[in-house]
Parts: sequence; C-alpha cells; structure tokens
Amino acid sequence: MTNIQEIINLVRENKPDADLGLLERAYEFASNAHQGQKRLSGEDYIQHPLATAKTLATMRLDLPIIIAGLLHDVPEETSFTIEDIKKNFGKDIAGMVEGITKLSGVKYRGIERYAENLRKMFFAMSRDVRVILIKFADRIHNMETLDAQRPDKKLRIAKETLEIFAPIAGRLGMGEMKNILEEISFPYVYPKEYVWVKELSETRLKVEKKYIETIKKALSKEIIAEKITNFTINGRVKENYSLYRKLLEKNRDIDKIYDLVALRIVTDNVPDCYRILGIIHKKWSPLKGRIKDYIAQPKPNGYQSLHTTVFADHGRVVEFQIRDRAMNELAEYGVAAHWHYKELGKKKFTKEQLEWLEGLLAIQKNSVDHEDYLEKIKLDIFHDHIFVFTPKGDVIDLPEGATPIDFAYHIHTDVGNRCVGAIVNEKMTALDDPLRSGDVVDIITNKNRNKPNVDWLKIVKTNAAKEKIREALKDKKTGLIDRLLAKKIQ
Repeated sequence: MTNIQEIINLVRENKPDADLGLLERAYEFASNAHQGQKRLSGEDYIQHPLATAKTLATMRLDLPIIIAGLLHDVPEETSFTIEDIKKNFGKDIAGMVEGITKLSGVKYRGIERYAENLRKMFFAMSRDVRVILIKFADRIHNMETLDAQRPDKKLRIAKETLEIFAPIAGRLGMGEMKNILEEISFPYVYPKEYVWVKELSETRLKVEKKYIETIKKALSKEIIAEKITNFTINGRVKENYSLYRKLLEKNRDIDKIYDLVALRIVTDNVPDCYRILGIIHKKWSPLKGRIKDYIAQPKPNGYQSLHTTVFADHGRVVEFQIRDRAMNELAEYGVAAHWHYKELGKKKFTKEQLEWLEGLLAIQKNSVDHEDYLEKIKLDIFHDHIFVFTPKGDVIDLPEGATPIDFAYHIHTDVGNRCVGAIVNEKMTALDDPLRSGDVVDIITNKNRNKPNVDWLKIVKTNAAKEKIREALKDKKTGLIDRLLAKKIQ
C-alpha cells in the first residue's frame, strides 16, 4: 500500500524546490474523484495512481510528470474531465493526462484495435515522450496486481508488456525500466522456464558471490593505490529473463555465460574511467574481442560505458562495466534522466531515437493492413538489435540478421541502389551475409548502377530497405518490373 506522504518525501529529497502544496492538491483532487471506486484486487482505486506516481517520483522526474501520474485515470474512470484538470493544474499537466487518456481509449479487442492502440502510443511518444514514462509506471503497477485478472487476460497483458513495452524502454535507453518490465512479465508468459532459470541462477550465484567479493576487494585496493578515491564497485547479477535469452543462445549451458555477475564501477569523470580500465588490464589479461568502448562510440540509444572481460584470479572470467555518474544515470533511466540530471542537458532524444520514432510513423503509412503493420513492428522495431560501424566510426543500429544491403540503405537510398559489394572488417563479404555487432562495414558502389536486384527483397531484413527497393524497381510505363517482382516474391 502506498500513501501520499511517501511520494512527498521522495519529491522533497530529489527536488527540494518543488511545490509540495500543488502535489497535495493533486492527491486530494484524485482521491475525491476516485472516491468509492475499487480495483479487481479489492483495494481502493486511489492505490493505482498513487503507485504510478511513486514510481515516477522514484525515477526523480519533475513534479508535473508525477502529478500527471496521480491524475492519469481521472478523465477515463471518473466524471471529471480534462478541462477540470486544466483549470486546476494547468495546460502542461492536462496535456500529459490527455495523452495517457487517448492511449487508454482503445482496449484490446482483437488485432485491428491492438494495431490502432500501438499507432496511438507511438504518435503520443513522438509528441511528448513524458506520456510513455507515465504509461510505463502505470503498467508496472498493473503487472504487480495482475493476479486479480482472469488467466487469459493475465497472459495477454504480460505478453504485451514483454514484447512491446519492455523493448520500447530499451530503445529509449531505459535499461532499468526494461529489466523491471521483463522480470515482472517472465513468470506469467513462460512459467516453467522462469522456475528453471531462477533455480539455475540461484545455485550458481552461491558460488559466484564469494568470488566476486574477493575480486571487488582486490580491485578497490589497486584503484585507491592509484589515488582514485571517488568511485563505487557493485556486483550486478544478470536478470532472469535476460539470462534465459542468453541460455537459449548458448545451448542452455550456463558455463558459457561470462556475465552472470558483472562488476559495475562508477566514477566521477571520464579520465578516471579509462585509468581504471588500464588498472584492470594491468592486473588481469583481457579476453580478445571483448573490450568495447561505448564512451567514444555510444550506442544509438545514448548508452555510454567501457566494457571489458578478463581472465581474473584462478582463471575465472569476469566482466567489468566502467562509467561516470552521468552515464550511469543515463544507462538506468535513458530519456527520463534528462529531467533530473543537469549535466545531460536539455535534449530529450538522441538523433537515432528520433529516427526510430520517425520510422515507426513511416511504417504506419506504408502498411497495407493491421496484420501487416503488426508484423513489421515486431520484425523491424522489437527484434534484437546489433550495432555496426561505418569506416568513420559512426554507430549504426540494425535488427539482428541484417545484411550489408540493409546497412547500405540505412546510409542512403542511392548507396543502396548503387551497391555492388561490401567490405566487412577489411574483408570482401557476400551481400547476403548477416552482420554482427562490432563489424566495420564499407559499401562498394558503382555510379553506373541505379537499380537494385529484385532478389534483394528475399535477403534484406529491414522494412526501410524493402520499401526503398520496391520503389526503385517500379516501372510505371510497362509494369514489367512490378510483375517480375510479384512473381519472384511468390
């Protein structure tokens, strides 16, 4: 059970200058509006907006977002309107509540309305990302009280959380939120697998934790000896769902998973990050190909950190993540971090996140029906992603299984249309070979070529590449290419 005082205390701690009077007024307004209402669990309805607001306050978000969380169900569940909220709490808060209300307006009633619901969510995100932050907080409490629902609805809500909401959180750089959504969904969607992974993890961790403590002490001593004082080292245990996905990749062999427990080192500044990396490599030998510098080359969702995996004491393999405090905030809270961490500046989306949202809206326009839309969303947006590099060091985000052709079209339509070959990691590579994270890709073009090969439609993985290939192959005069295309696809 949550009460308003807990939220007030969190806000006072994180935002000392916040207008707590306005927060108390919002609680009284919501409490009065939901008076007498009960949820399926039997608890007073006000517990849901309180829990939503508490999650937002825990994320250290601004007061208007927290208040919008408190009021988010008022227009849909009570006789009060958006206008009432606007009159009492202003246009900004009313706008967020209206965004959430529109998202809630379409309930799941089969594939057609589900597709429409996703469209509305992506449109709302593109207009004001704060709406999706409130939606995440709302979804967490709905999942925590899921046992009150009937079995079929439990599964439907949990699958939606796992397959739609968690990947969106990941794409927005919200690692902590993604983990929470996956962990609360996993037992409902895959109950047997959840029990298996949990038992396997707990058995292994009994051994790992003692060893990790020894490594922490040894490394702390080395770092202090180099006169670096403001740092923390914490063990991070791999979440159950993330471990499950990794086990499937590794033939269910937990001995092949090196990052079951990783050590996360957080420092004051970037130079200390690199100094600590040097200290680790001086003490232990790094594994070849396992050093990743996401500080110099951030992931497209904004994530920054140094990663290294080493042969530590007794030949055991240990992974380290090293980042400064701003990077740590961004890794956990993604776009939400911009509202509470001044050093991150005012920018709410990275360039790549904006492109991703634009891609979502473009898929809407180019889908022939609801099933087509949902299929494209799942394949292109929520598929596991890889990060590859241009020769200049720019990071390109593509779905797993993407080819050099997908890469070429991501760079530019003309590069794709004129593509005749690819050099991956300084070696000639077939155009249909899947790319892997960390690959450096250079596309070879021929200026005399201006149309792609029709067979590429069977090779490419991204919808953007497919659309551009189809567009280039159109022959409005004769229709021959269109007929050939249709025949090839069949």
